[in-house]
Amino acid sequence: MFSIGQLAIVSIISHLIFIFITWKVVQTINIDPLIRKGRGTEARVMLLLITIVIGAGVSRFFLEILQWSQDLIYLF
Repeated sequence: MFSIGQLAIVSIISHLIFIFITWKVVQTINIDPLIRKGRGTEARVMLLLITIVIGAGVSRFFLEILQWSQDLIYLF
């Protein structure tokens, strides 16, 4: 069982890793046809925010699976 500090470190590292992975995947998507001329900065900010939302969501999913699998010992 993790202490609060250990869980915080694992959560931070997990979020950062999944956000980084999501950023790499999002960069492979060609969104140039969707961007209006002169709106490149806004498009990058939007991609950054979408990356954070997706990466944090995936990270939370894996952290919850980890927690639930550790809680299974209390079932029996």
